[in-house]
Amino acid sequence: MKRVRKALTIAGSDSGAGAGIQADLKTFAALDVYGTSAVTAITAQNTVGVTQVFELSPTLVAAQIDAIIDDIGADAVKTGMLANAAIIDIVAQRIGHLRLKNLVVDPVMVATSGDLLIKRNAVAALRTRLIPLATVVTPNIPEAEELSGMPLRNAPDIEEAARQIAAMGARAVVIKGGHLKGPAVDLFFDGKKMRALSAPRIRTNNTHGTGCTFSAAIAAYLARGESIENAVSCAKKYITAAIRAGFTVGKGHSPVHHFYRLWKN
Repeated sequence: MKRVRKALTIAGSDSGAGAGIQADLKTFAALDVYGTSAVTAITAQNTVGVTQVFELSPTLVAAQIDAIIDDIGADAVKTGMLANAAIIDIVAQRIGHLRLKNLVVDPVMVATSGDLLIKRNAVAALRTRLIPLATVVTPNIPEAEELSGMPLRNAPDIEEAARQIAAMGARAVVIKGGHLKGPAVDLFFDGKKMRALSAPRIRTNNTHGTGCTFSAAIAAYLARGESIENAVSCAKKYITAAIRAGFTVGKGHSPVHHFYRLWKN
């Protein structure tokens, strides 16, 4: 029998199941990868907003990672919401100690409102502890501004931010262009080559969990053995189609359709 590819998500739980570990596990399953999870925080959340957050202890987060790797293993790992510096530190420590490969870091830092979702010391921990271990980092524009410490007003600014984030140790950076006007253009940089990944902008409210889904798709393709650039390119095609096929499940921003390839309608 063919060996099953496996991917681990280390992220927060979304009770509305549009983002977080729920979106990650759906993405892994949709892309023929067995998904496991280490929960960092529990949120009371739906398509309208987040009403409560409970952060888990770093020791429990570490125990989940150890339990998964000790028995099941992982061909790729992605991180999402890590909440605070202590969780970031323990996650980085376990990833390094266990020598986990194909790490995709989605630096969940800034809310749609522009509010910072993690403490300042957690931003520093992301820069110095986790990003140096990353195969790919996937910030959106506000997150790339926070990481690089510079405003991103145009293409040269975004390219410079990609260089700065790569200089922190990541093998590749994808700065997502969803916050910009015009086509949905992401910038890929692998330390040598800049590449623009463009797709038509889809006018829809079904965009909840796009960042989680995109980074999870990159991890899934890395787990399947794709190169970094091919994994990012395939993930871009997957998230674009998932956004296009999105459907309404609540009163606010509904999620993308992770299983658009499998559902008949």
